[in-house]
Amino acid sequence: MKKIALFIAAIGLALGVNVMAQSAEHEAQALLKGTDGRPVGTVWFSQMDEGVKITAEIIDLAPGVHAFHIHGTGTCEAPSFKSAGGHYNPGDKQHGFLNSRGPHAGDMPNIVVGDTETYEWVTSLVSLYEGADNTLFPESGTAIVIHEKPDDYITDPAGRGGPRIACGVIEKISR
Repeated sequence: MKKIALFIAAIGLALGVNVMAQSAEHEAQALLKGTDGRPVGTVWFSQMDEGVKITAEIIDLAPGVHAFHIHGTGTCEAPSFKSAGGHYNPGDKQHGFLNSRGPHAGDMPNIVVGDTETYEWVTSLVSLYEGADNTLFPESGTAIVIHEKPDDYITDPAGRGGPRIACGVIEKISR
């Protein structure tokens, strides 16, 4: 478990994503469901000074490396989840952290299911502030999508992640 946490931290640093954060001002969550409608996890979002802290808890998903993205439409119609649209891309970039014309705001590090089921990082590519150019609350909404295969971090428009195997609409948390 420590190896995967260190791997995610190393990838995060290489991708400009921080794994340390401060106190939250705004929060959101996405309840993930698989293609058969069963729950497979929850993703929490907290606005920090340096970006959005994302914590994903995966409870029942096939082991392996999976692409993890924010998509640009807040709907998750099973079984294909095509209703979530393409990657969230308010900056009109190309896909991938390794693409010189990328990344999309919705590009996130791959997750490795099997070693650990909780993942955490901070990204400055998105915001929980309404009205921000990269807000996770545009009129169309946004969703988290997990793909069957890993993201190659370069192939436009989607990184060759394969079919969508889980989806959850990102919604504000009211307290």
